[in-house]
Amino acid sequence: MNKFSKKGFHSICVKDPLIDGLSSHIPPIYATSTFAYDNLEAAFDFFKSGGKTEGVYTYSRLGNPTTRFVAEKIAALEAYNIDINVFGMLFSSGMAAISAAVLATVKAGDKVLTQGNLYGTTNELLVSFLKDYGIETVYADLKDLNYVEDVIINDEKIKLIYIETPANPTLACCDLDGLAAIAQNLGVKTIVDNTFASPYVQQPLKFGIDFVVHSSTKFLNGHGTATTGIVIAKNEDEIYKRVYSIQKILGAVCSPFDAFLLNNGVKTLPLRMEQHQKNAMALAQFLTQQDAVEKVNYLGLETHEDHLLAKEQMHGFTGMLSFELKGGMEAGMRFMRGIKFCTLTATLGTADTLVTHSASTSHVNVPKEQRLQYGITDGLIRCSVGLENIEDILEDFDAALKGI
Repeated sequence: MNKFSKKGFHSICVKDPLIDGLSSHIPPIYATSTFAYDNLEAAFDFFKSGGKTEGVYTYSRLGNPTTRFVAEKIAALEAYNIDINVFGMLFSSGMAAISAAVLATVKAGDKVLTQGNLYGTTNELLVSFLKDYGIETVYADLKDLNYVEDVIINDEKIKLIYIETPANPTLACCDLDGLAAIAQNLGVKTIVDNTFASPYVQQPLKFGIDFVVHSSTKFLNGHGTATTGIVIAKNEDEIYKRVYSIQKILGAVCSPFDAFLLNNGVKTLPLRMEQHQKNAMALAQFLTQQDAVEKVNYLGLETHEDHLLAKEQMHGFTGMLSFELKGGMEAGMRFMRGIKFCTLTATLGTADTLVTHSASTSHVNVPKEQRLQYGITDGLIRCSVGLENIEDILEDFDAALKGI
């Protein structure tokens, strides 16, 4: 697969391989539902291989040149400077990718070990949806490696550790090296949601993680123009026999046009992430000085409990932060009403600064007791810090805070 191997990170982001040997500078959008067979043998080889035959396509639900090359590019970014082959598969959304990765690793009667501070819809998938199919979810403090090991040793039904690091929305981090070592030793699979970090900031595969998932709608696209997701693995069979099989059957495929938009966003990923992080640090420092703010969650601050771990396993601190307002739900809602320049929305990772109140949006279906246990309070505000002039962001936040 490695059209992208042995190139710099920025170069992988910018350059595109030729598709079918054509000389188009920008790879074309293969806007077709089906492909004609060159011959019967080619079609037979494609179906027999489980969809991985290079350069052979039959039907866009089963594979498309545009989506395949974008998946390969992002997989190469996740494996940058790591001496392994990796394989990626694009999906119609981040949740489609997460669902496929989970379903590829567990079956009825199995259990998933995970953390309580998860993205709200991922939590719904694990706790509500999968329960109806005989798959149970067990919560644990994934930071306590000894406890994690004991739980798995004492429960042979646990087949997967699902990890979100940095976590949404508290930015809590898990020790990827430690968790991967435990999982490998005990024969358990691992999945990491790397959406908050992007491969520019963190590469879980190098620690021994089995699957990496992204809502590539977010930082990878960077412009809010398309809904996509991706699963990346270092085991070819796990992608083409398990993940591909689920995608083929459920039909959660990425459209060629959305893949094209995703690729355009990836071209500027390193530049954007640098500015996201620069502005996020400035906003975090500003917030620590405000009387209305109880706590600031930003990994770049030495006060964050996971600052040292983040320095060790990441190449930066992302463009994401959250902060807790004094005054709970009322203060949170008043702050949100006071925002005029930045954008109020539940997504993240676009070029502009996005502000959301987690308790009333992304985590509204998470039980309050669980939210509070993991620091997702009624007064918590999550911010995806954008690329605007920092002075304009600070002015907007200052005015909103003064209105509380």
